[in-house]
Amino acid sequence: MKVLFAGSPAIAVPALKALSEMELEGEPVVLAGLLTNPDRARRHGHDEPTDVSAAAALLDNARKERGLAPIPQLKPEKLDARAREDVAALAPDILVSFAYGRIFGPRFLALFPHGGINIHPSLLPKYRGAAPIPAAILAGEKETGICIQTLALEMDAGDILASEHLTLSGRETTASLSKTVSEKAATVLRKLLLNFGPAFAAARPQEGQPIYCHQMKKEEGIIDWKKSAVEIDAHIRAYTPWPLSFTNLGNDTLFILEACPLEQGAAHTSPAGTVLGTDKEKGILIQTGSGILAASRLQWQAKKALDWKAFHNGARAFIGSCLGT
Repeated sequence: MKVLFAGSPAIAVPALKALSEMELEGEPVVLAGLLTNPDRARRHGHDEPTDVSAAAALLDNARKERGLAPIPQLKPEKLDARAREDVAALAPDILVSFAYGRIFGPRFLALFPHGGINIHPSLLPKYRGAAPIPAAILAGEKETGICIQTLALEMDAGDILASEHLTLSGRETTASLSKTVSEKAATVLRKLLLNFGPAFAAARPQEGQPIYCHQMKKEEGIIDWKKSAVEIDAHIRAYTPWPLSFTNLGNDTLFILEACPLEQGAAHTSPAGTVLGTDKEKGILIQTGSGILAASRLQWQAKKALDWKAFHNGARAFIGSCLGT
């Protein structure tokens, strides 16, 4: 089976590696090519490849040693007629997509005799859309998972071919959960492709009411101190590593990088956002709309990230201030 893999960010890299390893190990899978986003200016104004593109270049070294050709890379700006011609030239049997970031139209999907499948990091139909991992953290879910679905014209609405549940501890960040999901997804994909015929025959429609999530925006990182400590803790974890959770103190921007909600104790009458003091084990205590948040790692904009003790030593007047004002 000749596979065209479509993906761009780091979360998709282990799945790409799994496909290449299957080919190297003589499994009935050939990595026909890679479809990824064009190189973009990311650091210092220089164009850089996507994480998946960079990983493919490294995989080419191992493939060369085993006598395999480099992975052809396609980086179209649009999935137009020219892009379809380039894909058709690779003669792929199936499209495997994970976080590619674009919608596949009917003419594009028609290029694949076995259709297309998509890896999605949630238990569909929950959290269809662009940001299912932060959505699950924000919602305080006790579990999430991975689904491999057939590609449908409606976003994330395909039949389920394989799935795996993941129990959440409640301390995950989007960064840490993305790493777990990326590794698990590669394993699920490998098993599916080795059992593709029966798995496809047993595909099942999604059950339940769909829940949608949207692409994150930078301004969503602003902390609303009127929310509860539990909600703000989830907000901080969900928006790590981007756009991070931040607040202001006058004209200065402050990032709260790590925190935890404290058990409910004596009620405070201070306004939400008030810096109450410190706890020698938990960190800097901040009043919220309900409960107290203990911030353990903080960073002024354009400054170094600091643990709470170092931060406090350099900002003694911080205690008693009111954030978000």
